[in-house]
Amino acid sequence: MALIVQKYGGTSVASLDHIRRVAESVAARKQKVNDVAVVVSAMSGQTDQLLEMAAKISAVPDSRELDALVATGEQVCAALMAITLNSIGCPAISLLGLQLPLVTDSVHTKARILDLQTDKLKQLFREGVVPVVAGFQGVTEEGSITTLGRGGSDTTAVAIAAALNADCCEIYTDVDGIYTADPNVCPKARHLDKISYSVMLELAGLGAKVLHSRSVELAQKFAVPLVVKSSFGSAKQTWIVNEEDIMEDSVIQGVTLERNVSKISLIRVPDRPGIAHRILSPLADAAINVDMIIQNASTDGFADFTFTIAKTDLEQATRLVEKVATEIGALEVLAANNIVKVSAVGIGIKTNPGVAAKMFKSLSSENINIEMISTSEYRISCVIEEKYGELAVRAIHLAFELEGQPGRLKER
Repeated sequence: MALIVQKYGGTSVASLDHIRRVAESVAARKQKVNDVAVVVSAMSGQTDQLLEMAAKISAVPDSRELDALVATGEQVCAALMAITLNSIGCPAISLLGLQLPLVTDSVHTKARILDLQTDKLKQLFREGVVPVVAGFQGVTEEGSITTLGRGGSDTTAVAIAAALNADCCEIYTDVDGIYTADPNVCPKARHLDKISYSVMLELAGLGAKVLHSRSVELAQKFAVPLVVKSSFGSAKQTWIVNEEDIMEDSVIQGVTLERNVSKISLIRVPDRPGIAHRILSPLADAAINVDMIIQNASTDGFADFTFTIAKTDLEQATRLVEKVATEIGALEVLAANNIVKVSAVGIGIKTNPGVAAKMFKSLSSENINIEMISTSEYRISCVIEEKYGELAVRAIHLAFELEGQPGRLKER
């Protein structure tokens, strides 16, 4: 009496032929298990097209209307998938986020899930119908459509799996699992059969595009069995599991390159209590996430204050910070978007000394200057010039001996 939630990404449903192949796979899976729920993303490229249309009308579109616009991509795909399933004899019904309902807060374009009702889904299961849910979207308590951020269909799928206490959540994409680095950057990157929730959460948050970071967070919180598979026939897959269920033979399990990074620096900020709060609170109110923060030592009662944000938030964040800079008497505000963040991630960082030194040495050997550094028990991140990003990934990947045959762990 298994219950499976499957999520199909944009490349998996890129055309009507792709949708038919997926529908046939769903129908075959339905014959082997008792219940299947399907979550779909928009067809590949459709969300970008919608965003481009909005950008031609307004440089800063209203966020509420932007959500209403881009959510239509998933609506189209869900309906097409349901039509296709019905045409091959597998009863299906498409559902929007508001029809479940999947209730979110009111932070448009970056909404977080508050509640998810499952009565409709359970009723469809009892009737032998496959629910096809439009991912990425929800609805506020006031009835406004929201979206969960790019990649949010993963989060929709995991949330449904958690609410239904599903046996498994299968994420189908155009890759066959998790690798030690992007194979397009490191051709000898190794495939990983298993990876811990904690390490995967770091990788997802640092630019690895296989999974939405909040989906991993939810899966870990609610103990949802999560597996990443290819929708194009590969037998490989990667399970995301508890840390105690995995034996890693490498200190580092992955190296990531995050390109959506920019930084803002406030020069000669008065060095007194409360200034950091004055600078960052408007960003928090605007739901702009701040990542790395550096404040240098005070000189004559002044200091420089630098932080990183997503490149997509740079224009809005700069306007907010410039206003604060005028109020607090900072000398000037400098913004830069010609940077990237490269990170080494692994369970072994917290227990093995010398990891940071090895990483910094690998960058130094390629004459790559480090502009900012941040660490946690699972990662070490460096901000560097954009032009050195891929070189840095390859250097770190090689330094930690992560190269090998795909799908096999490196032997000691």
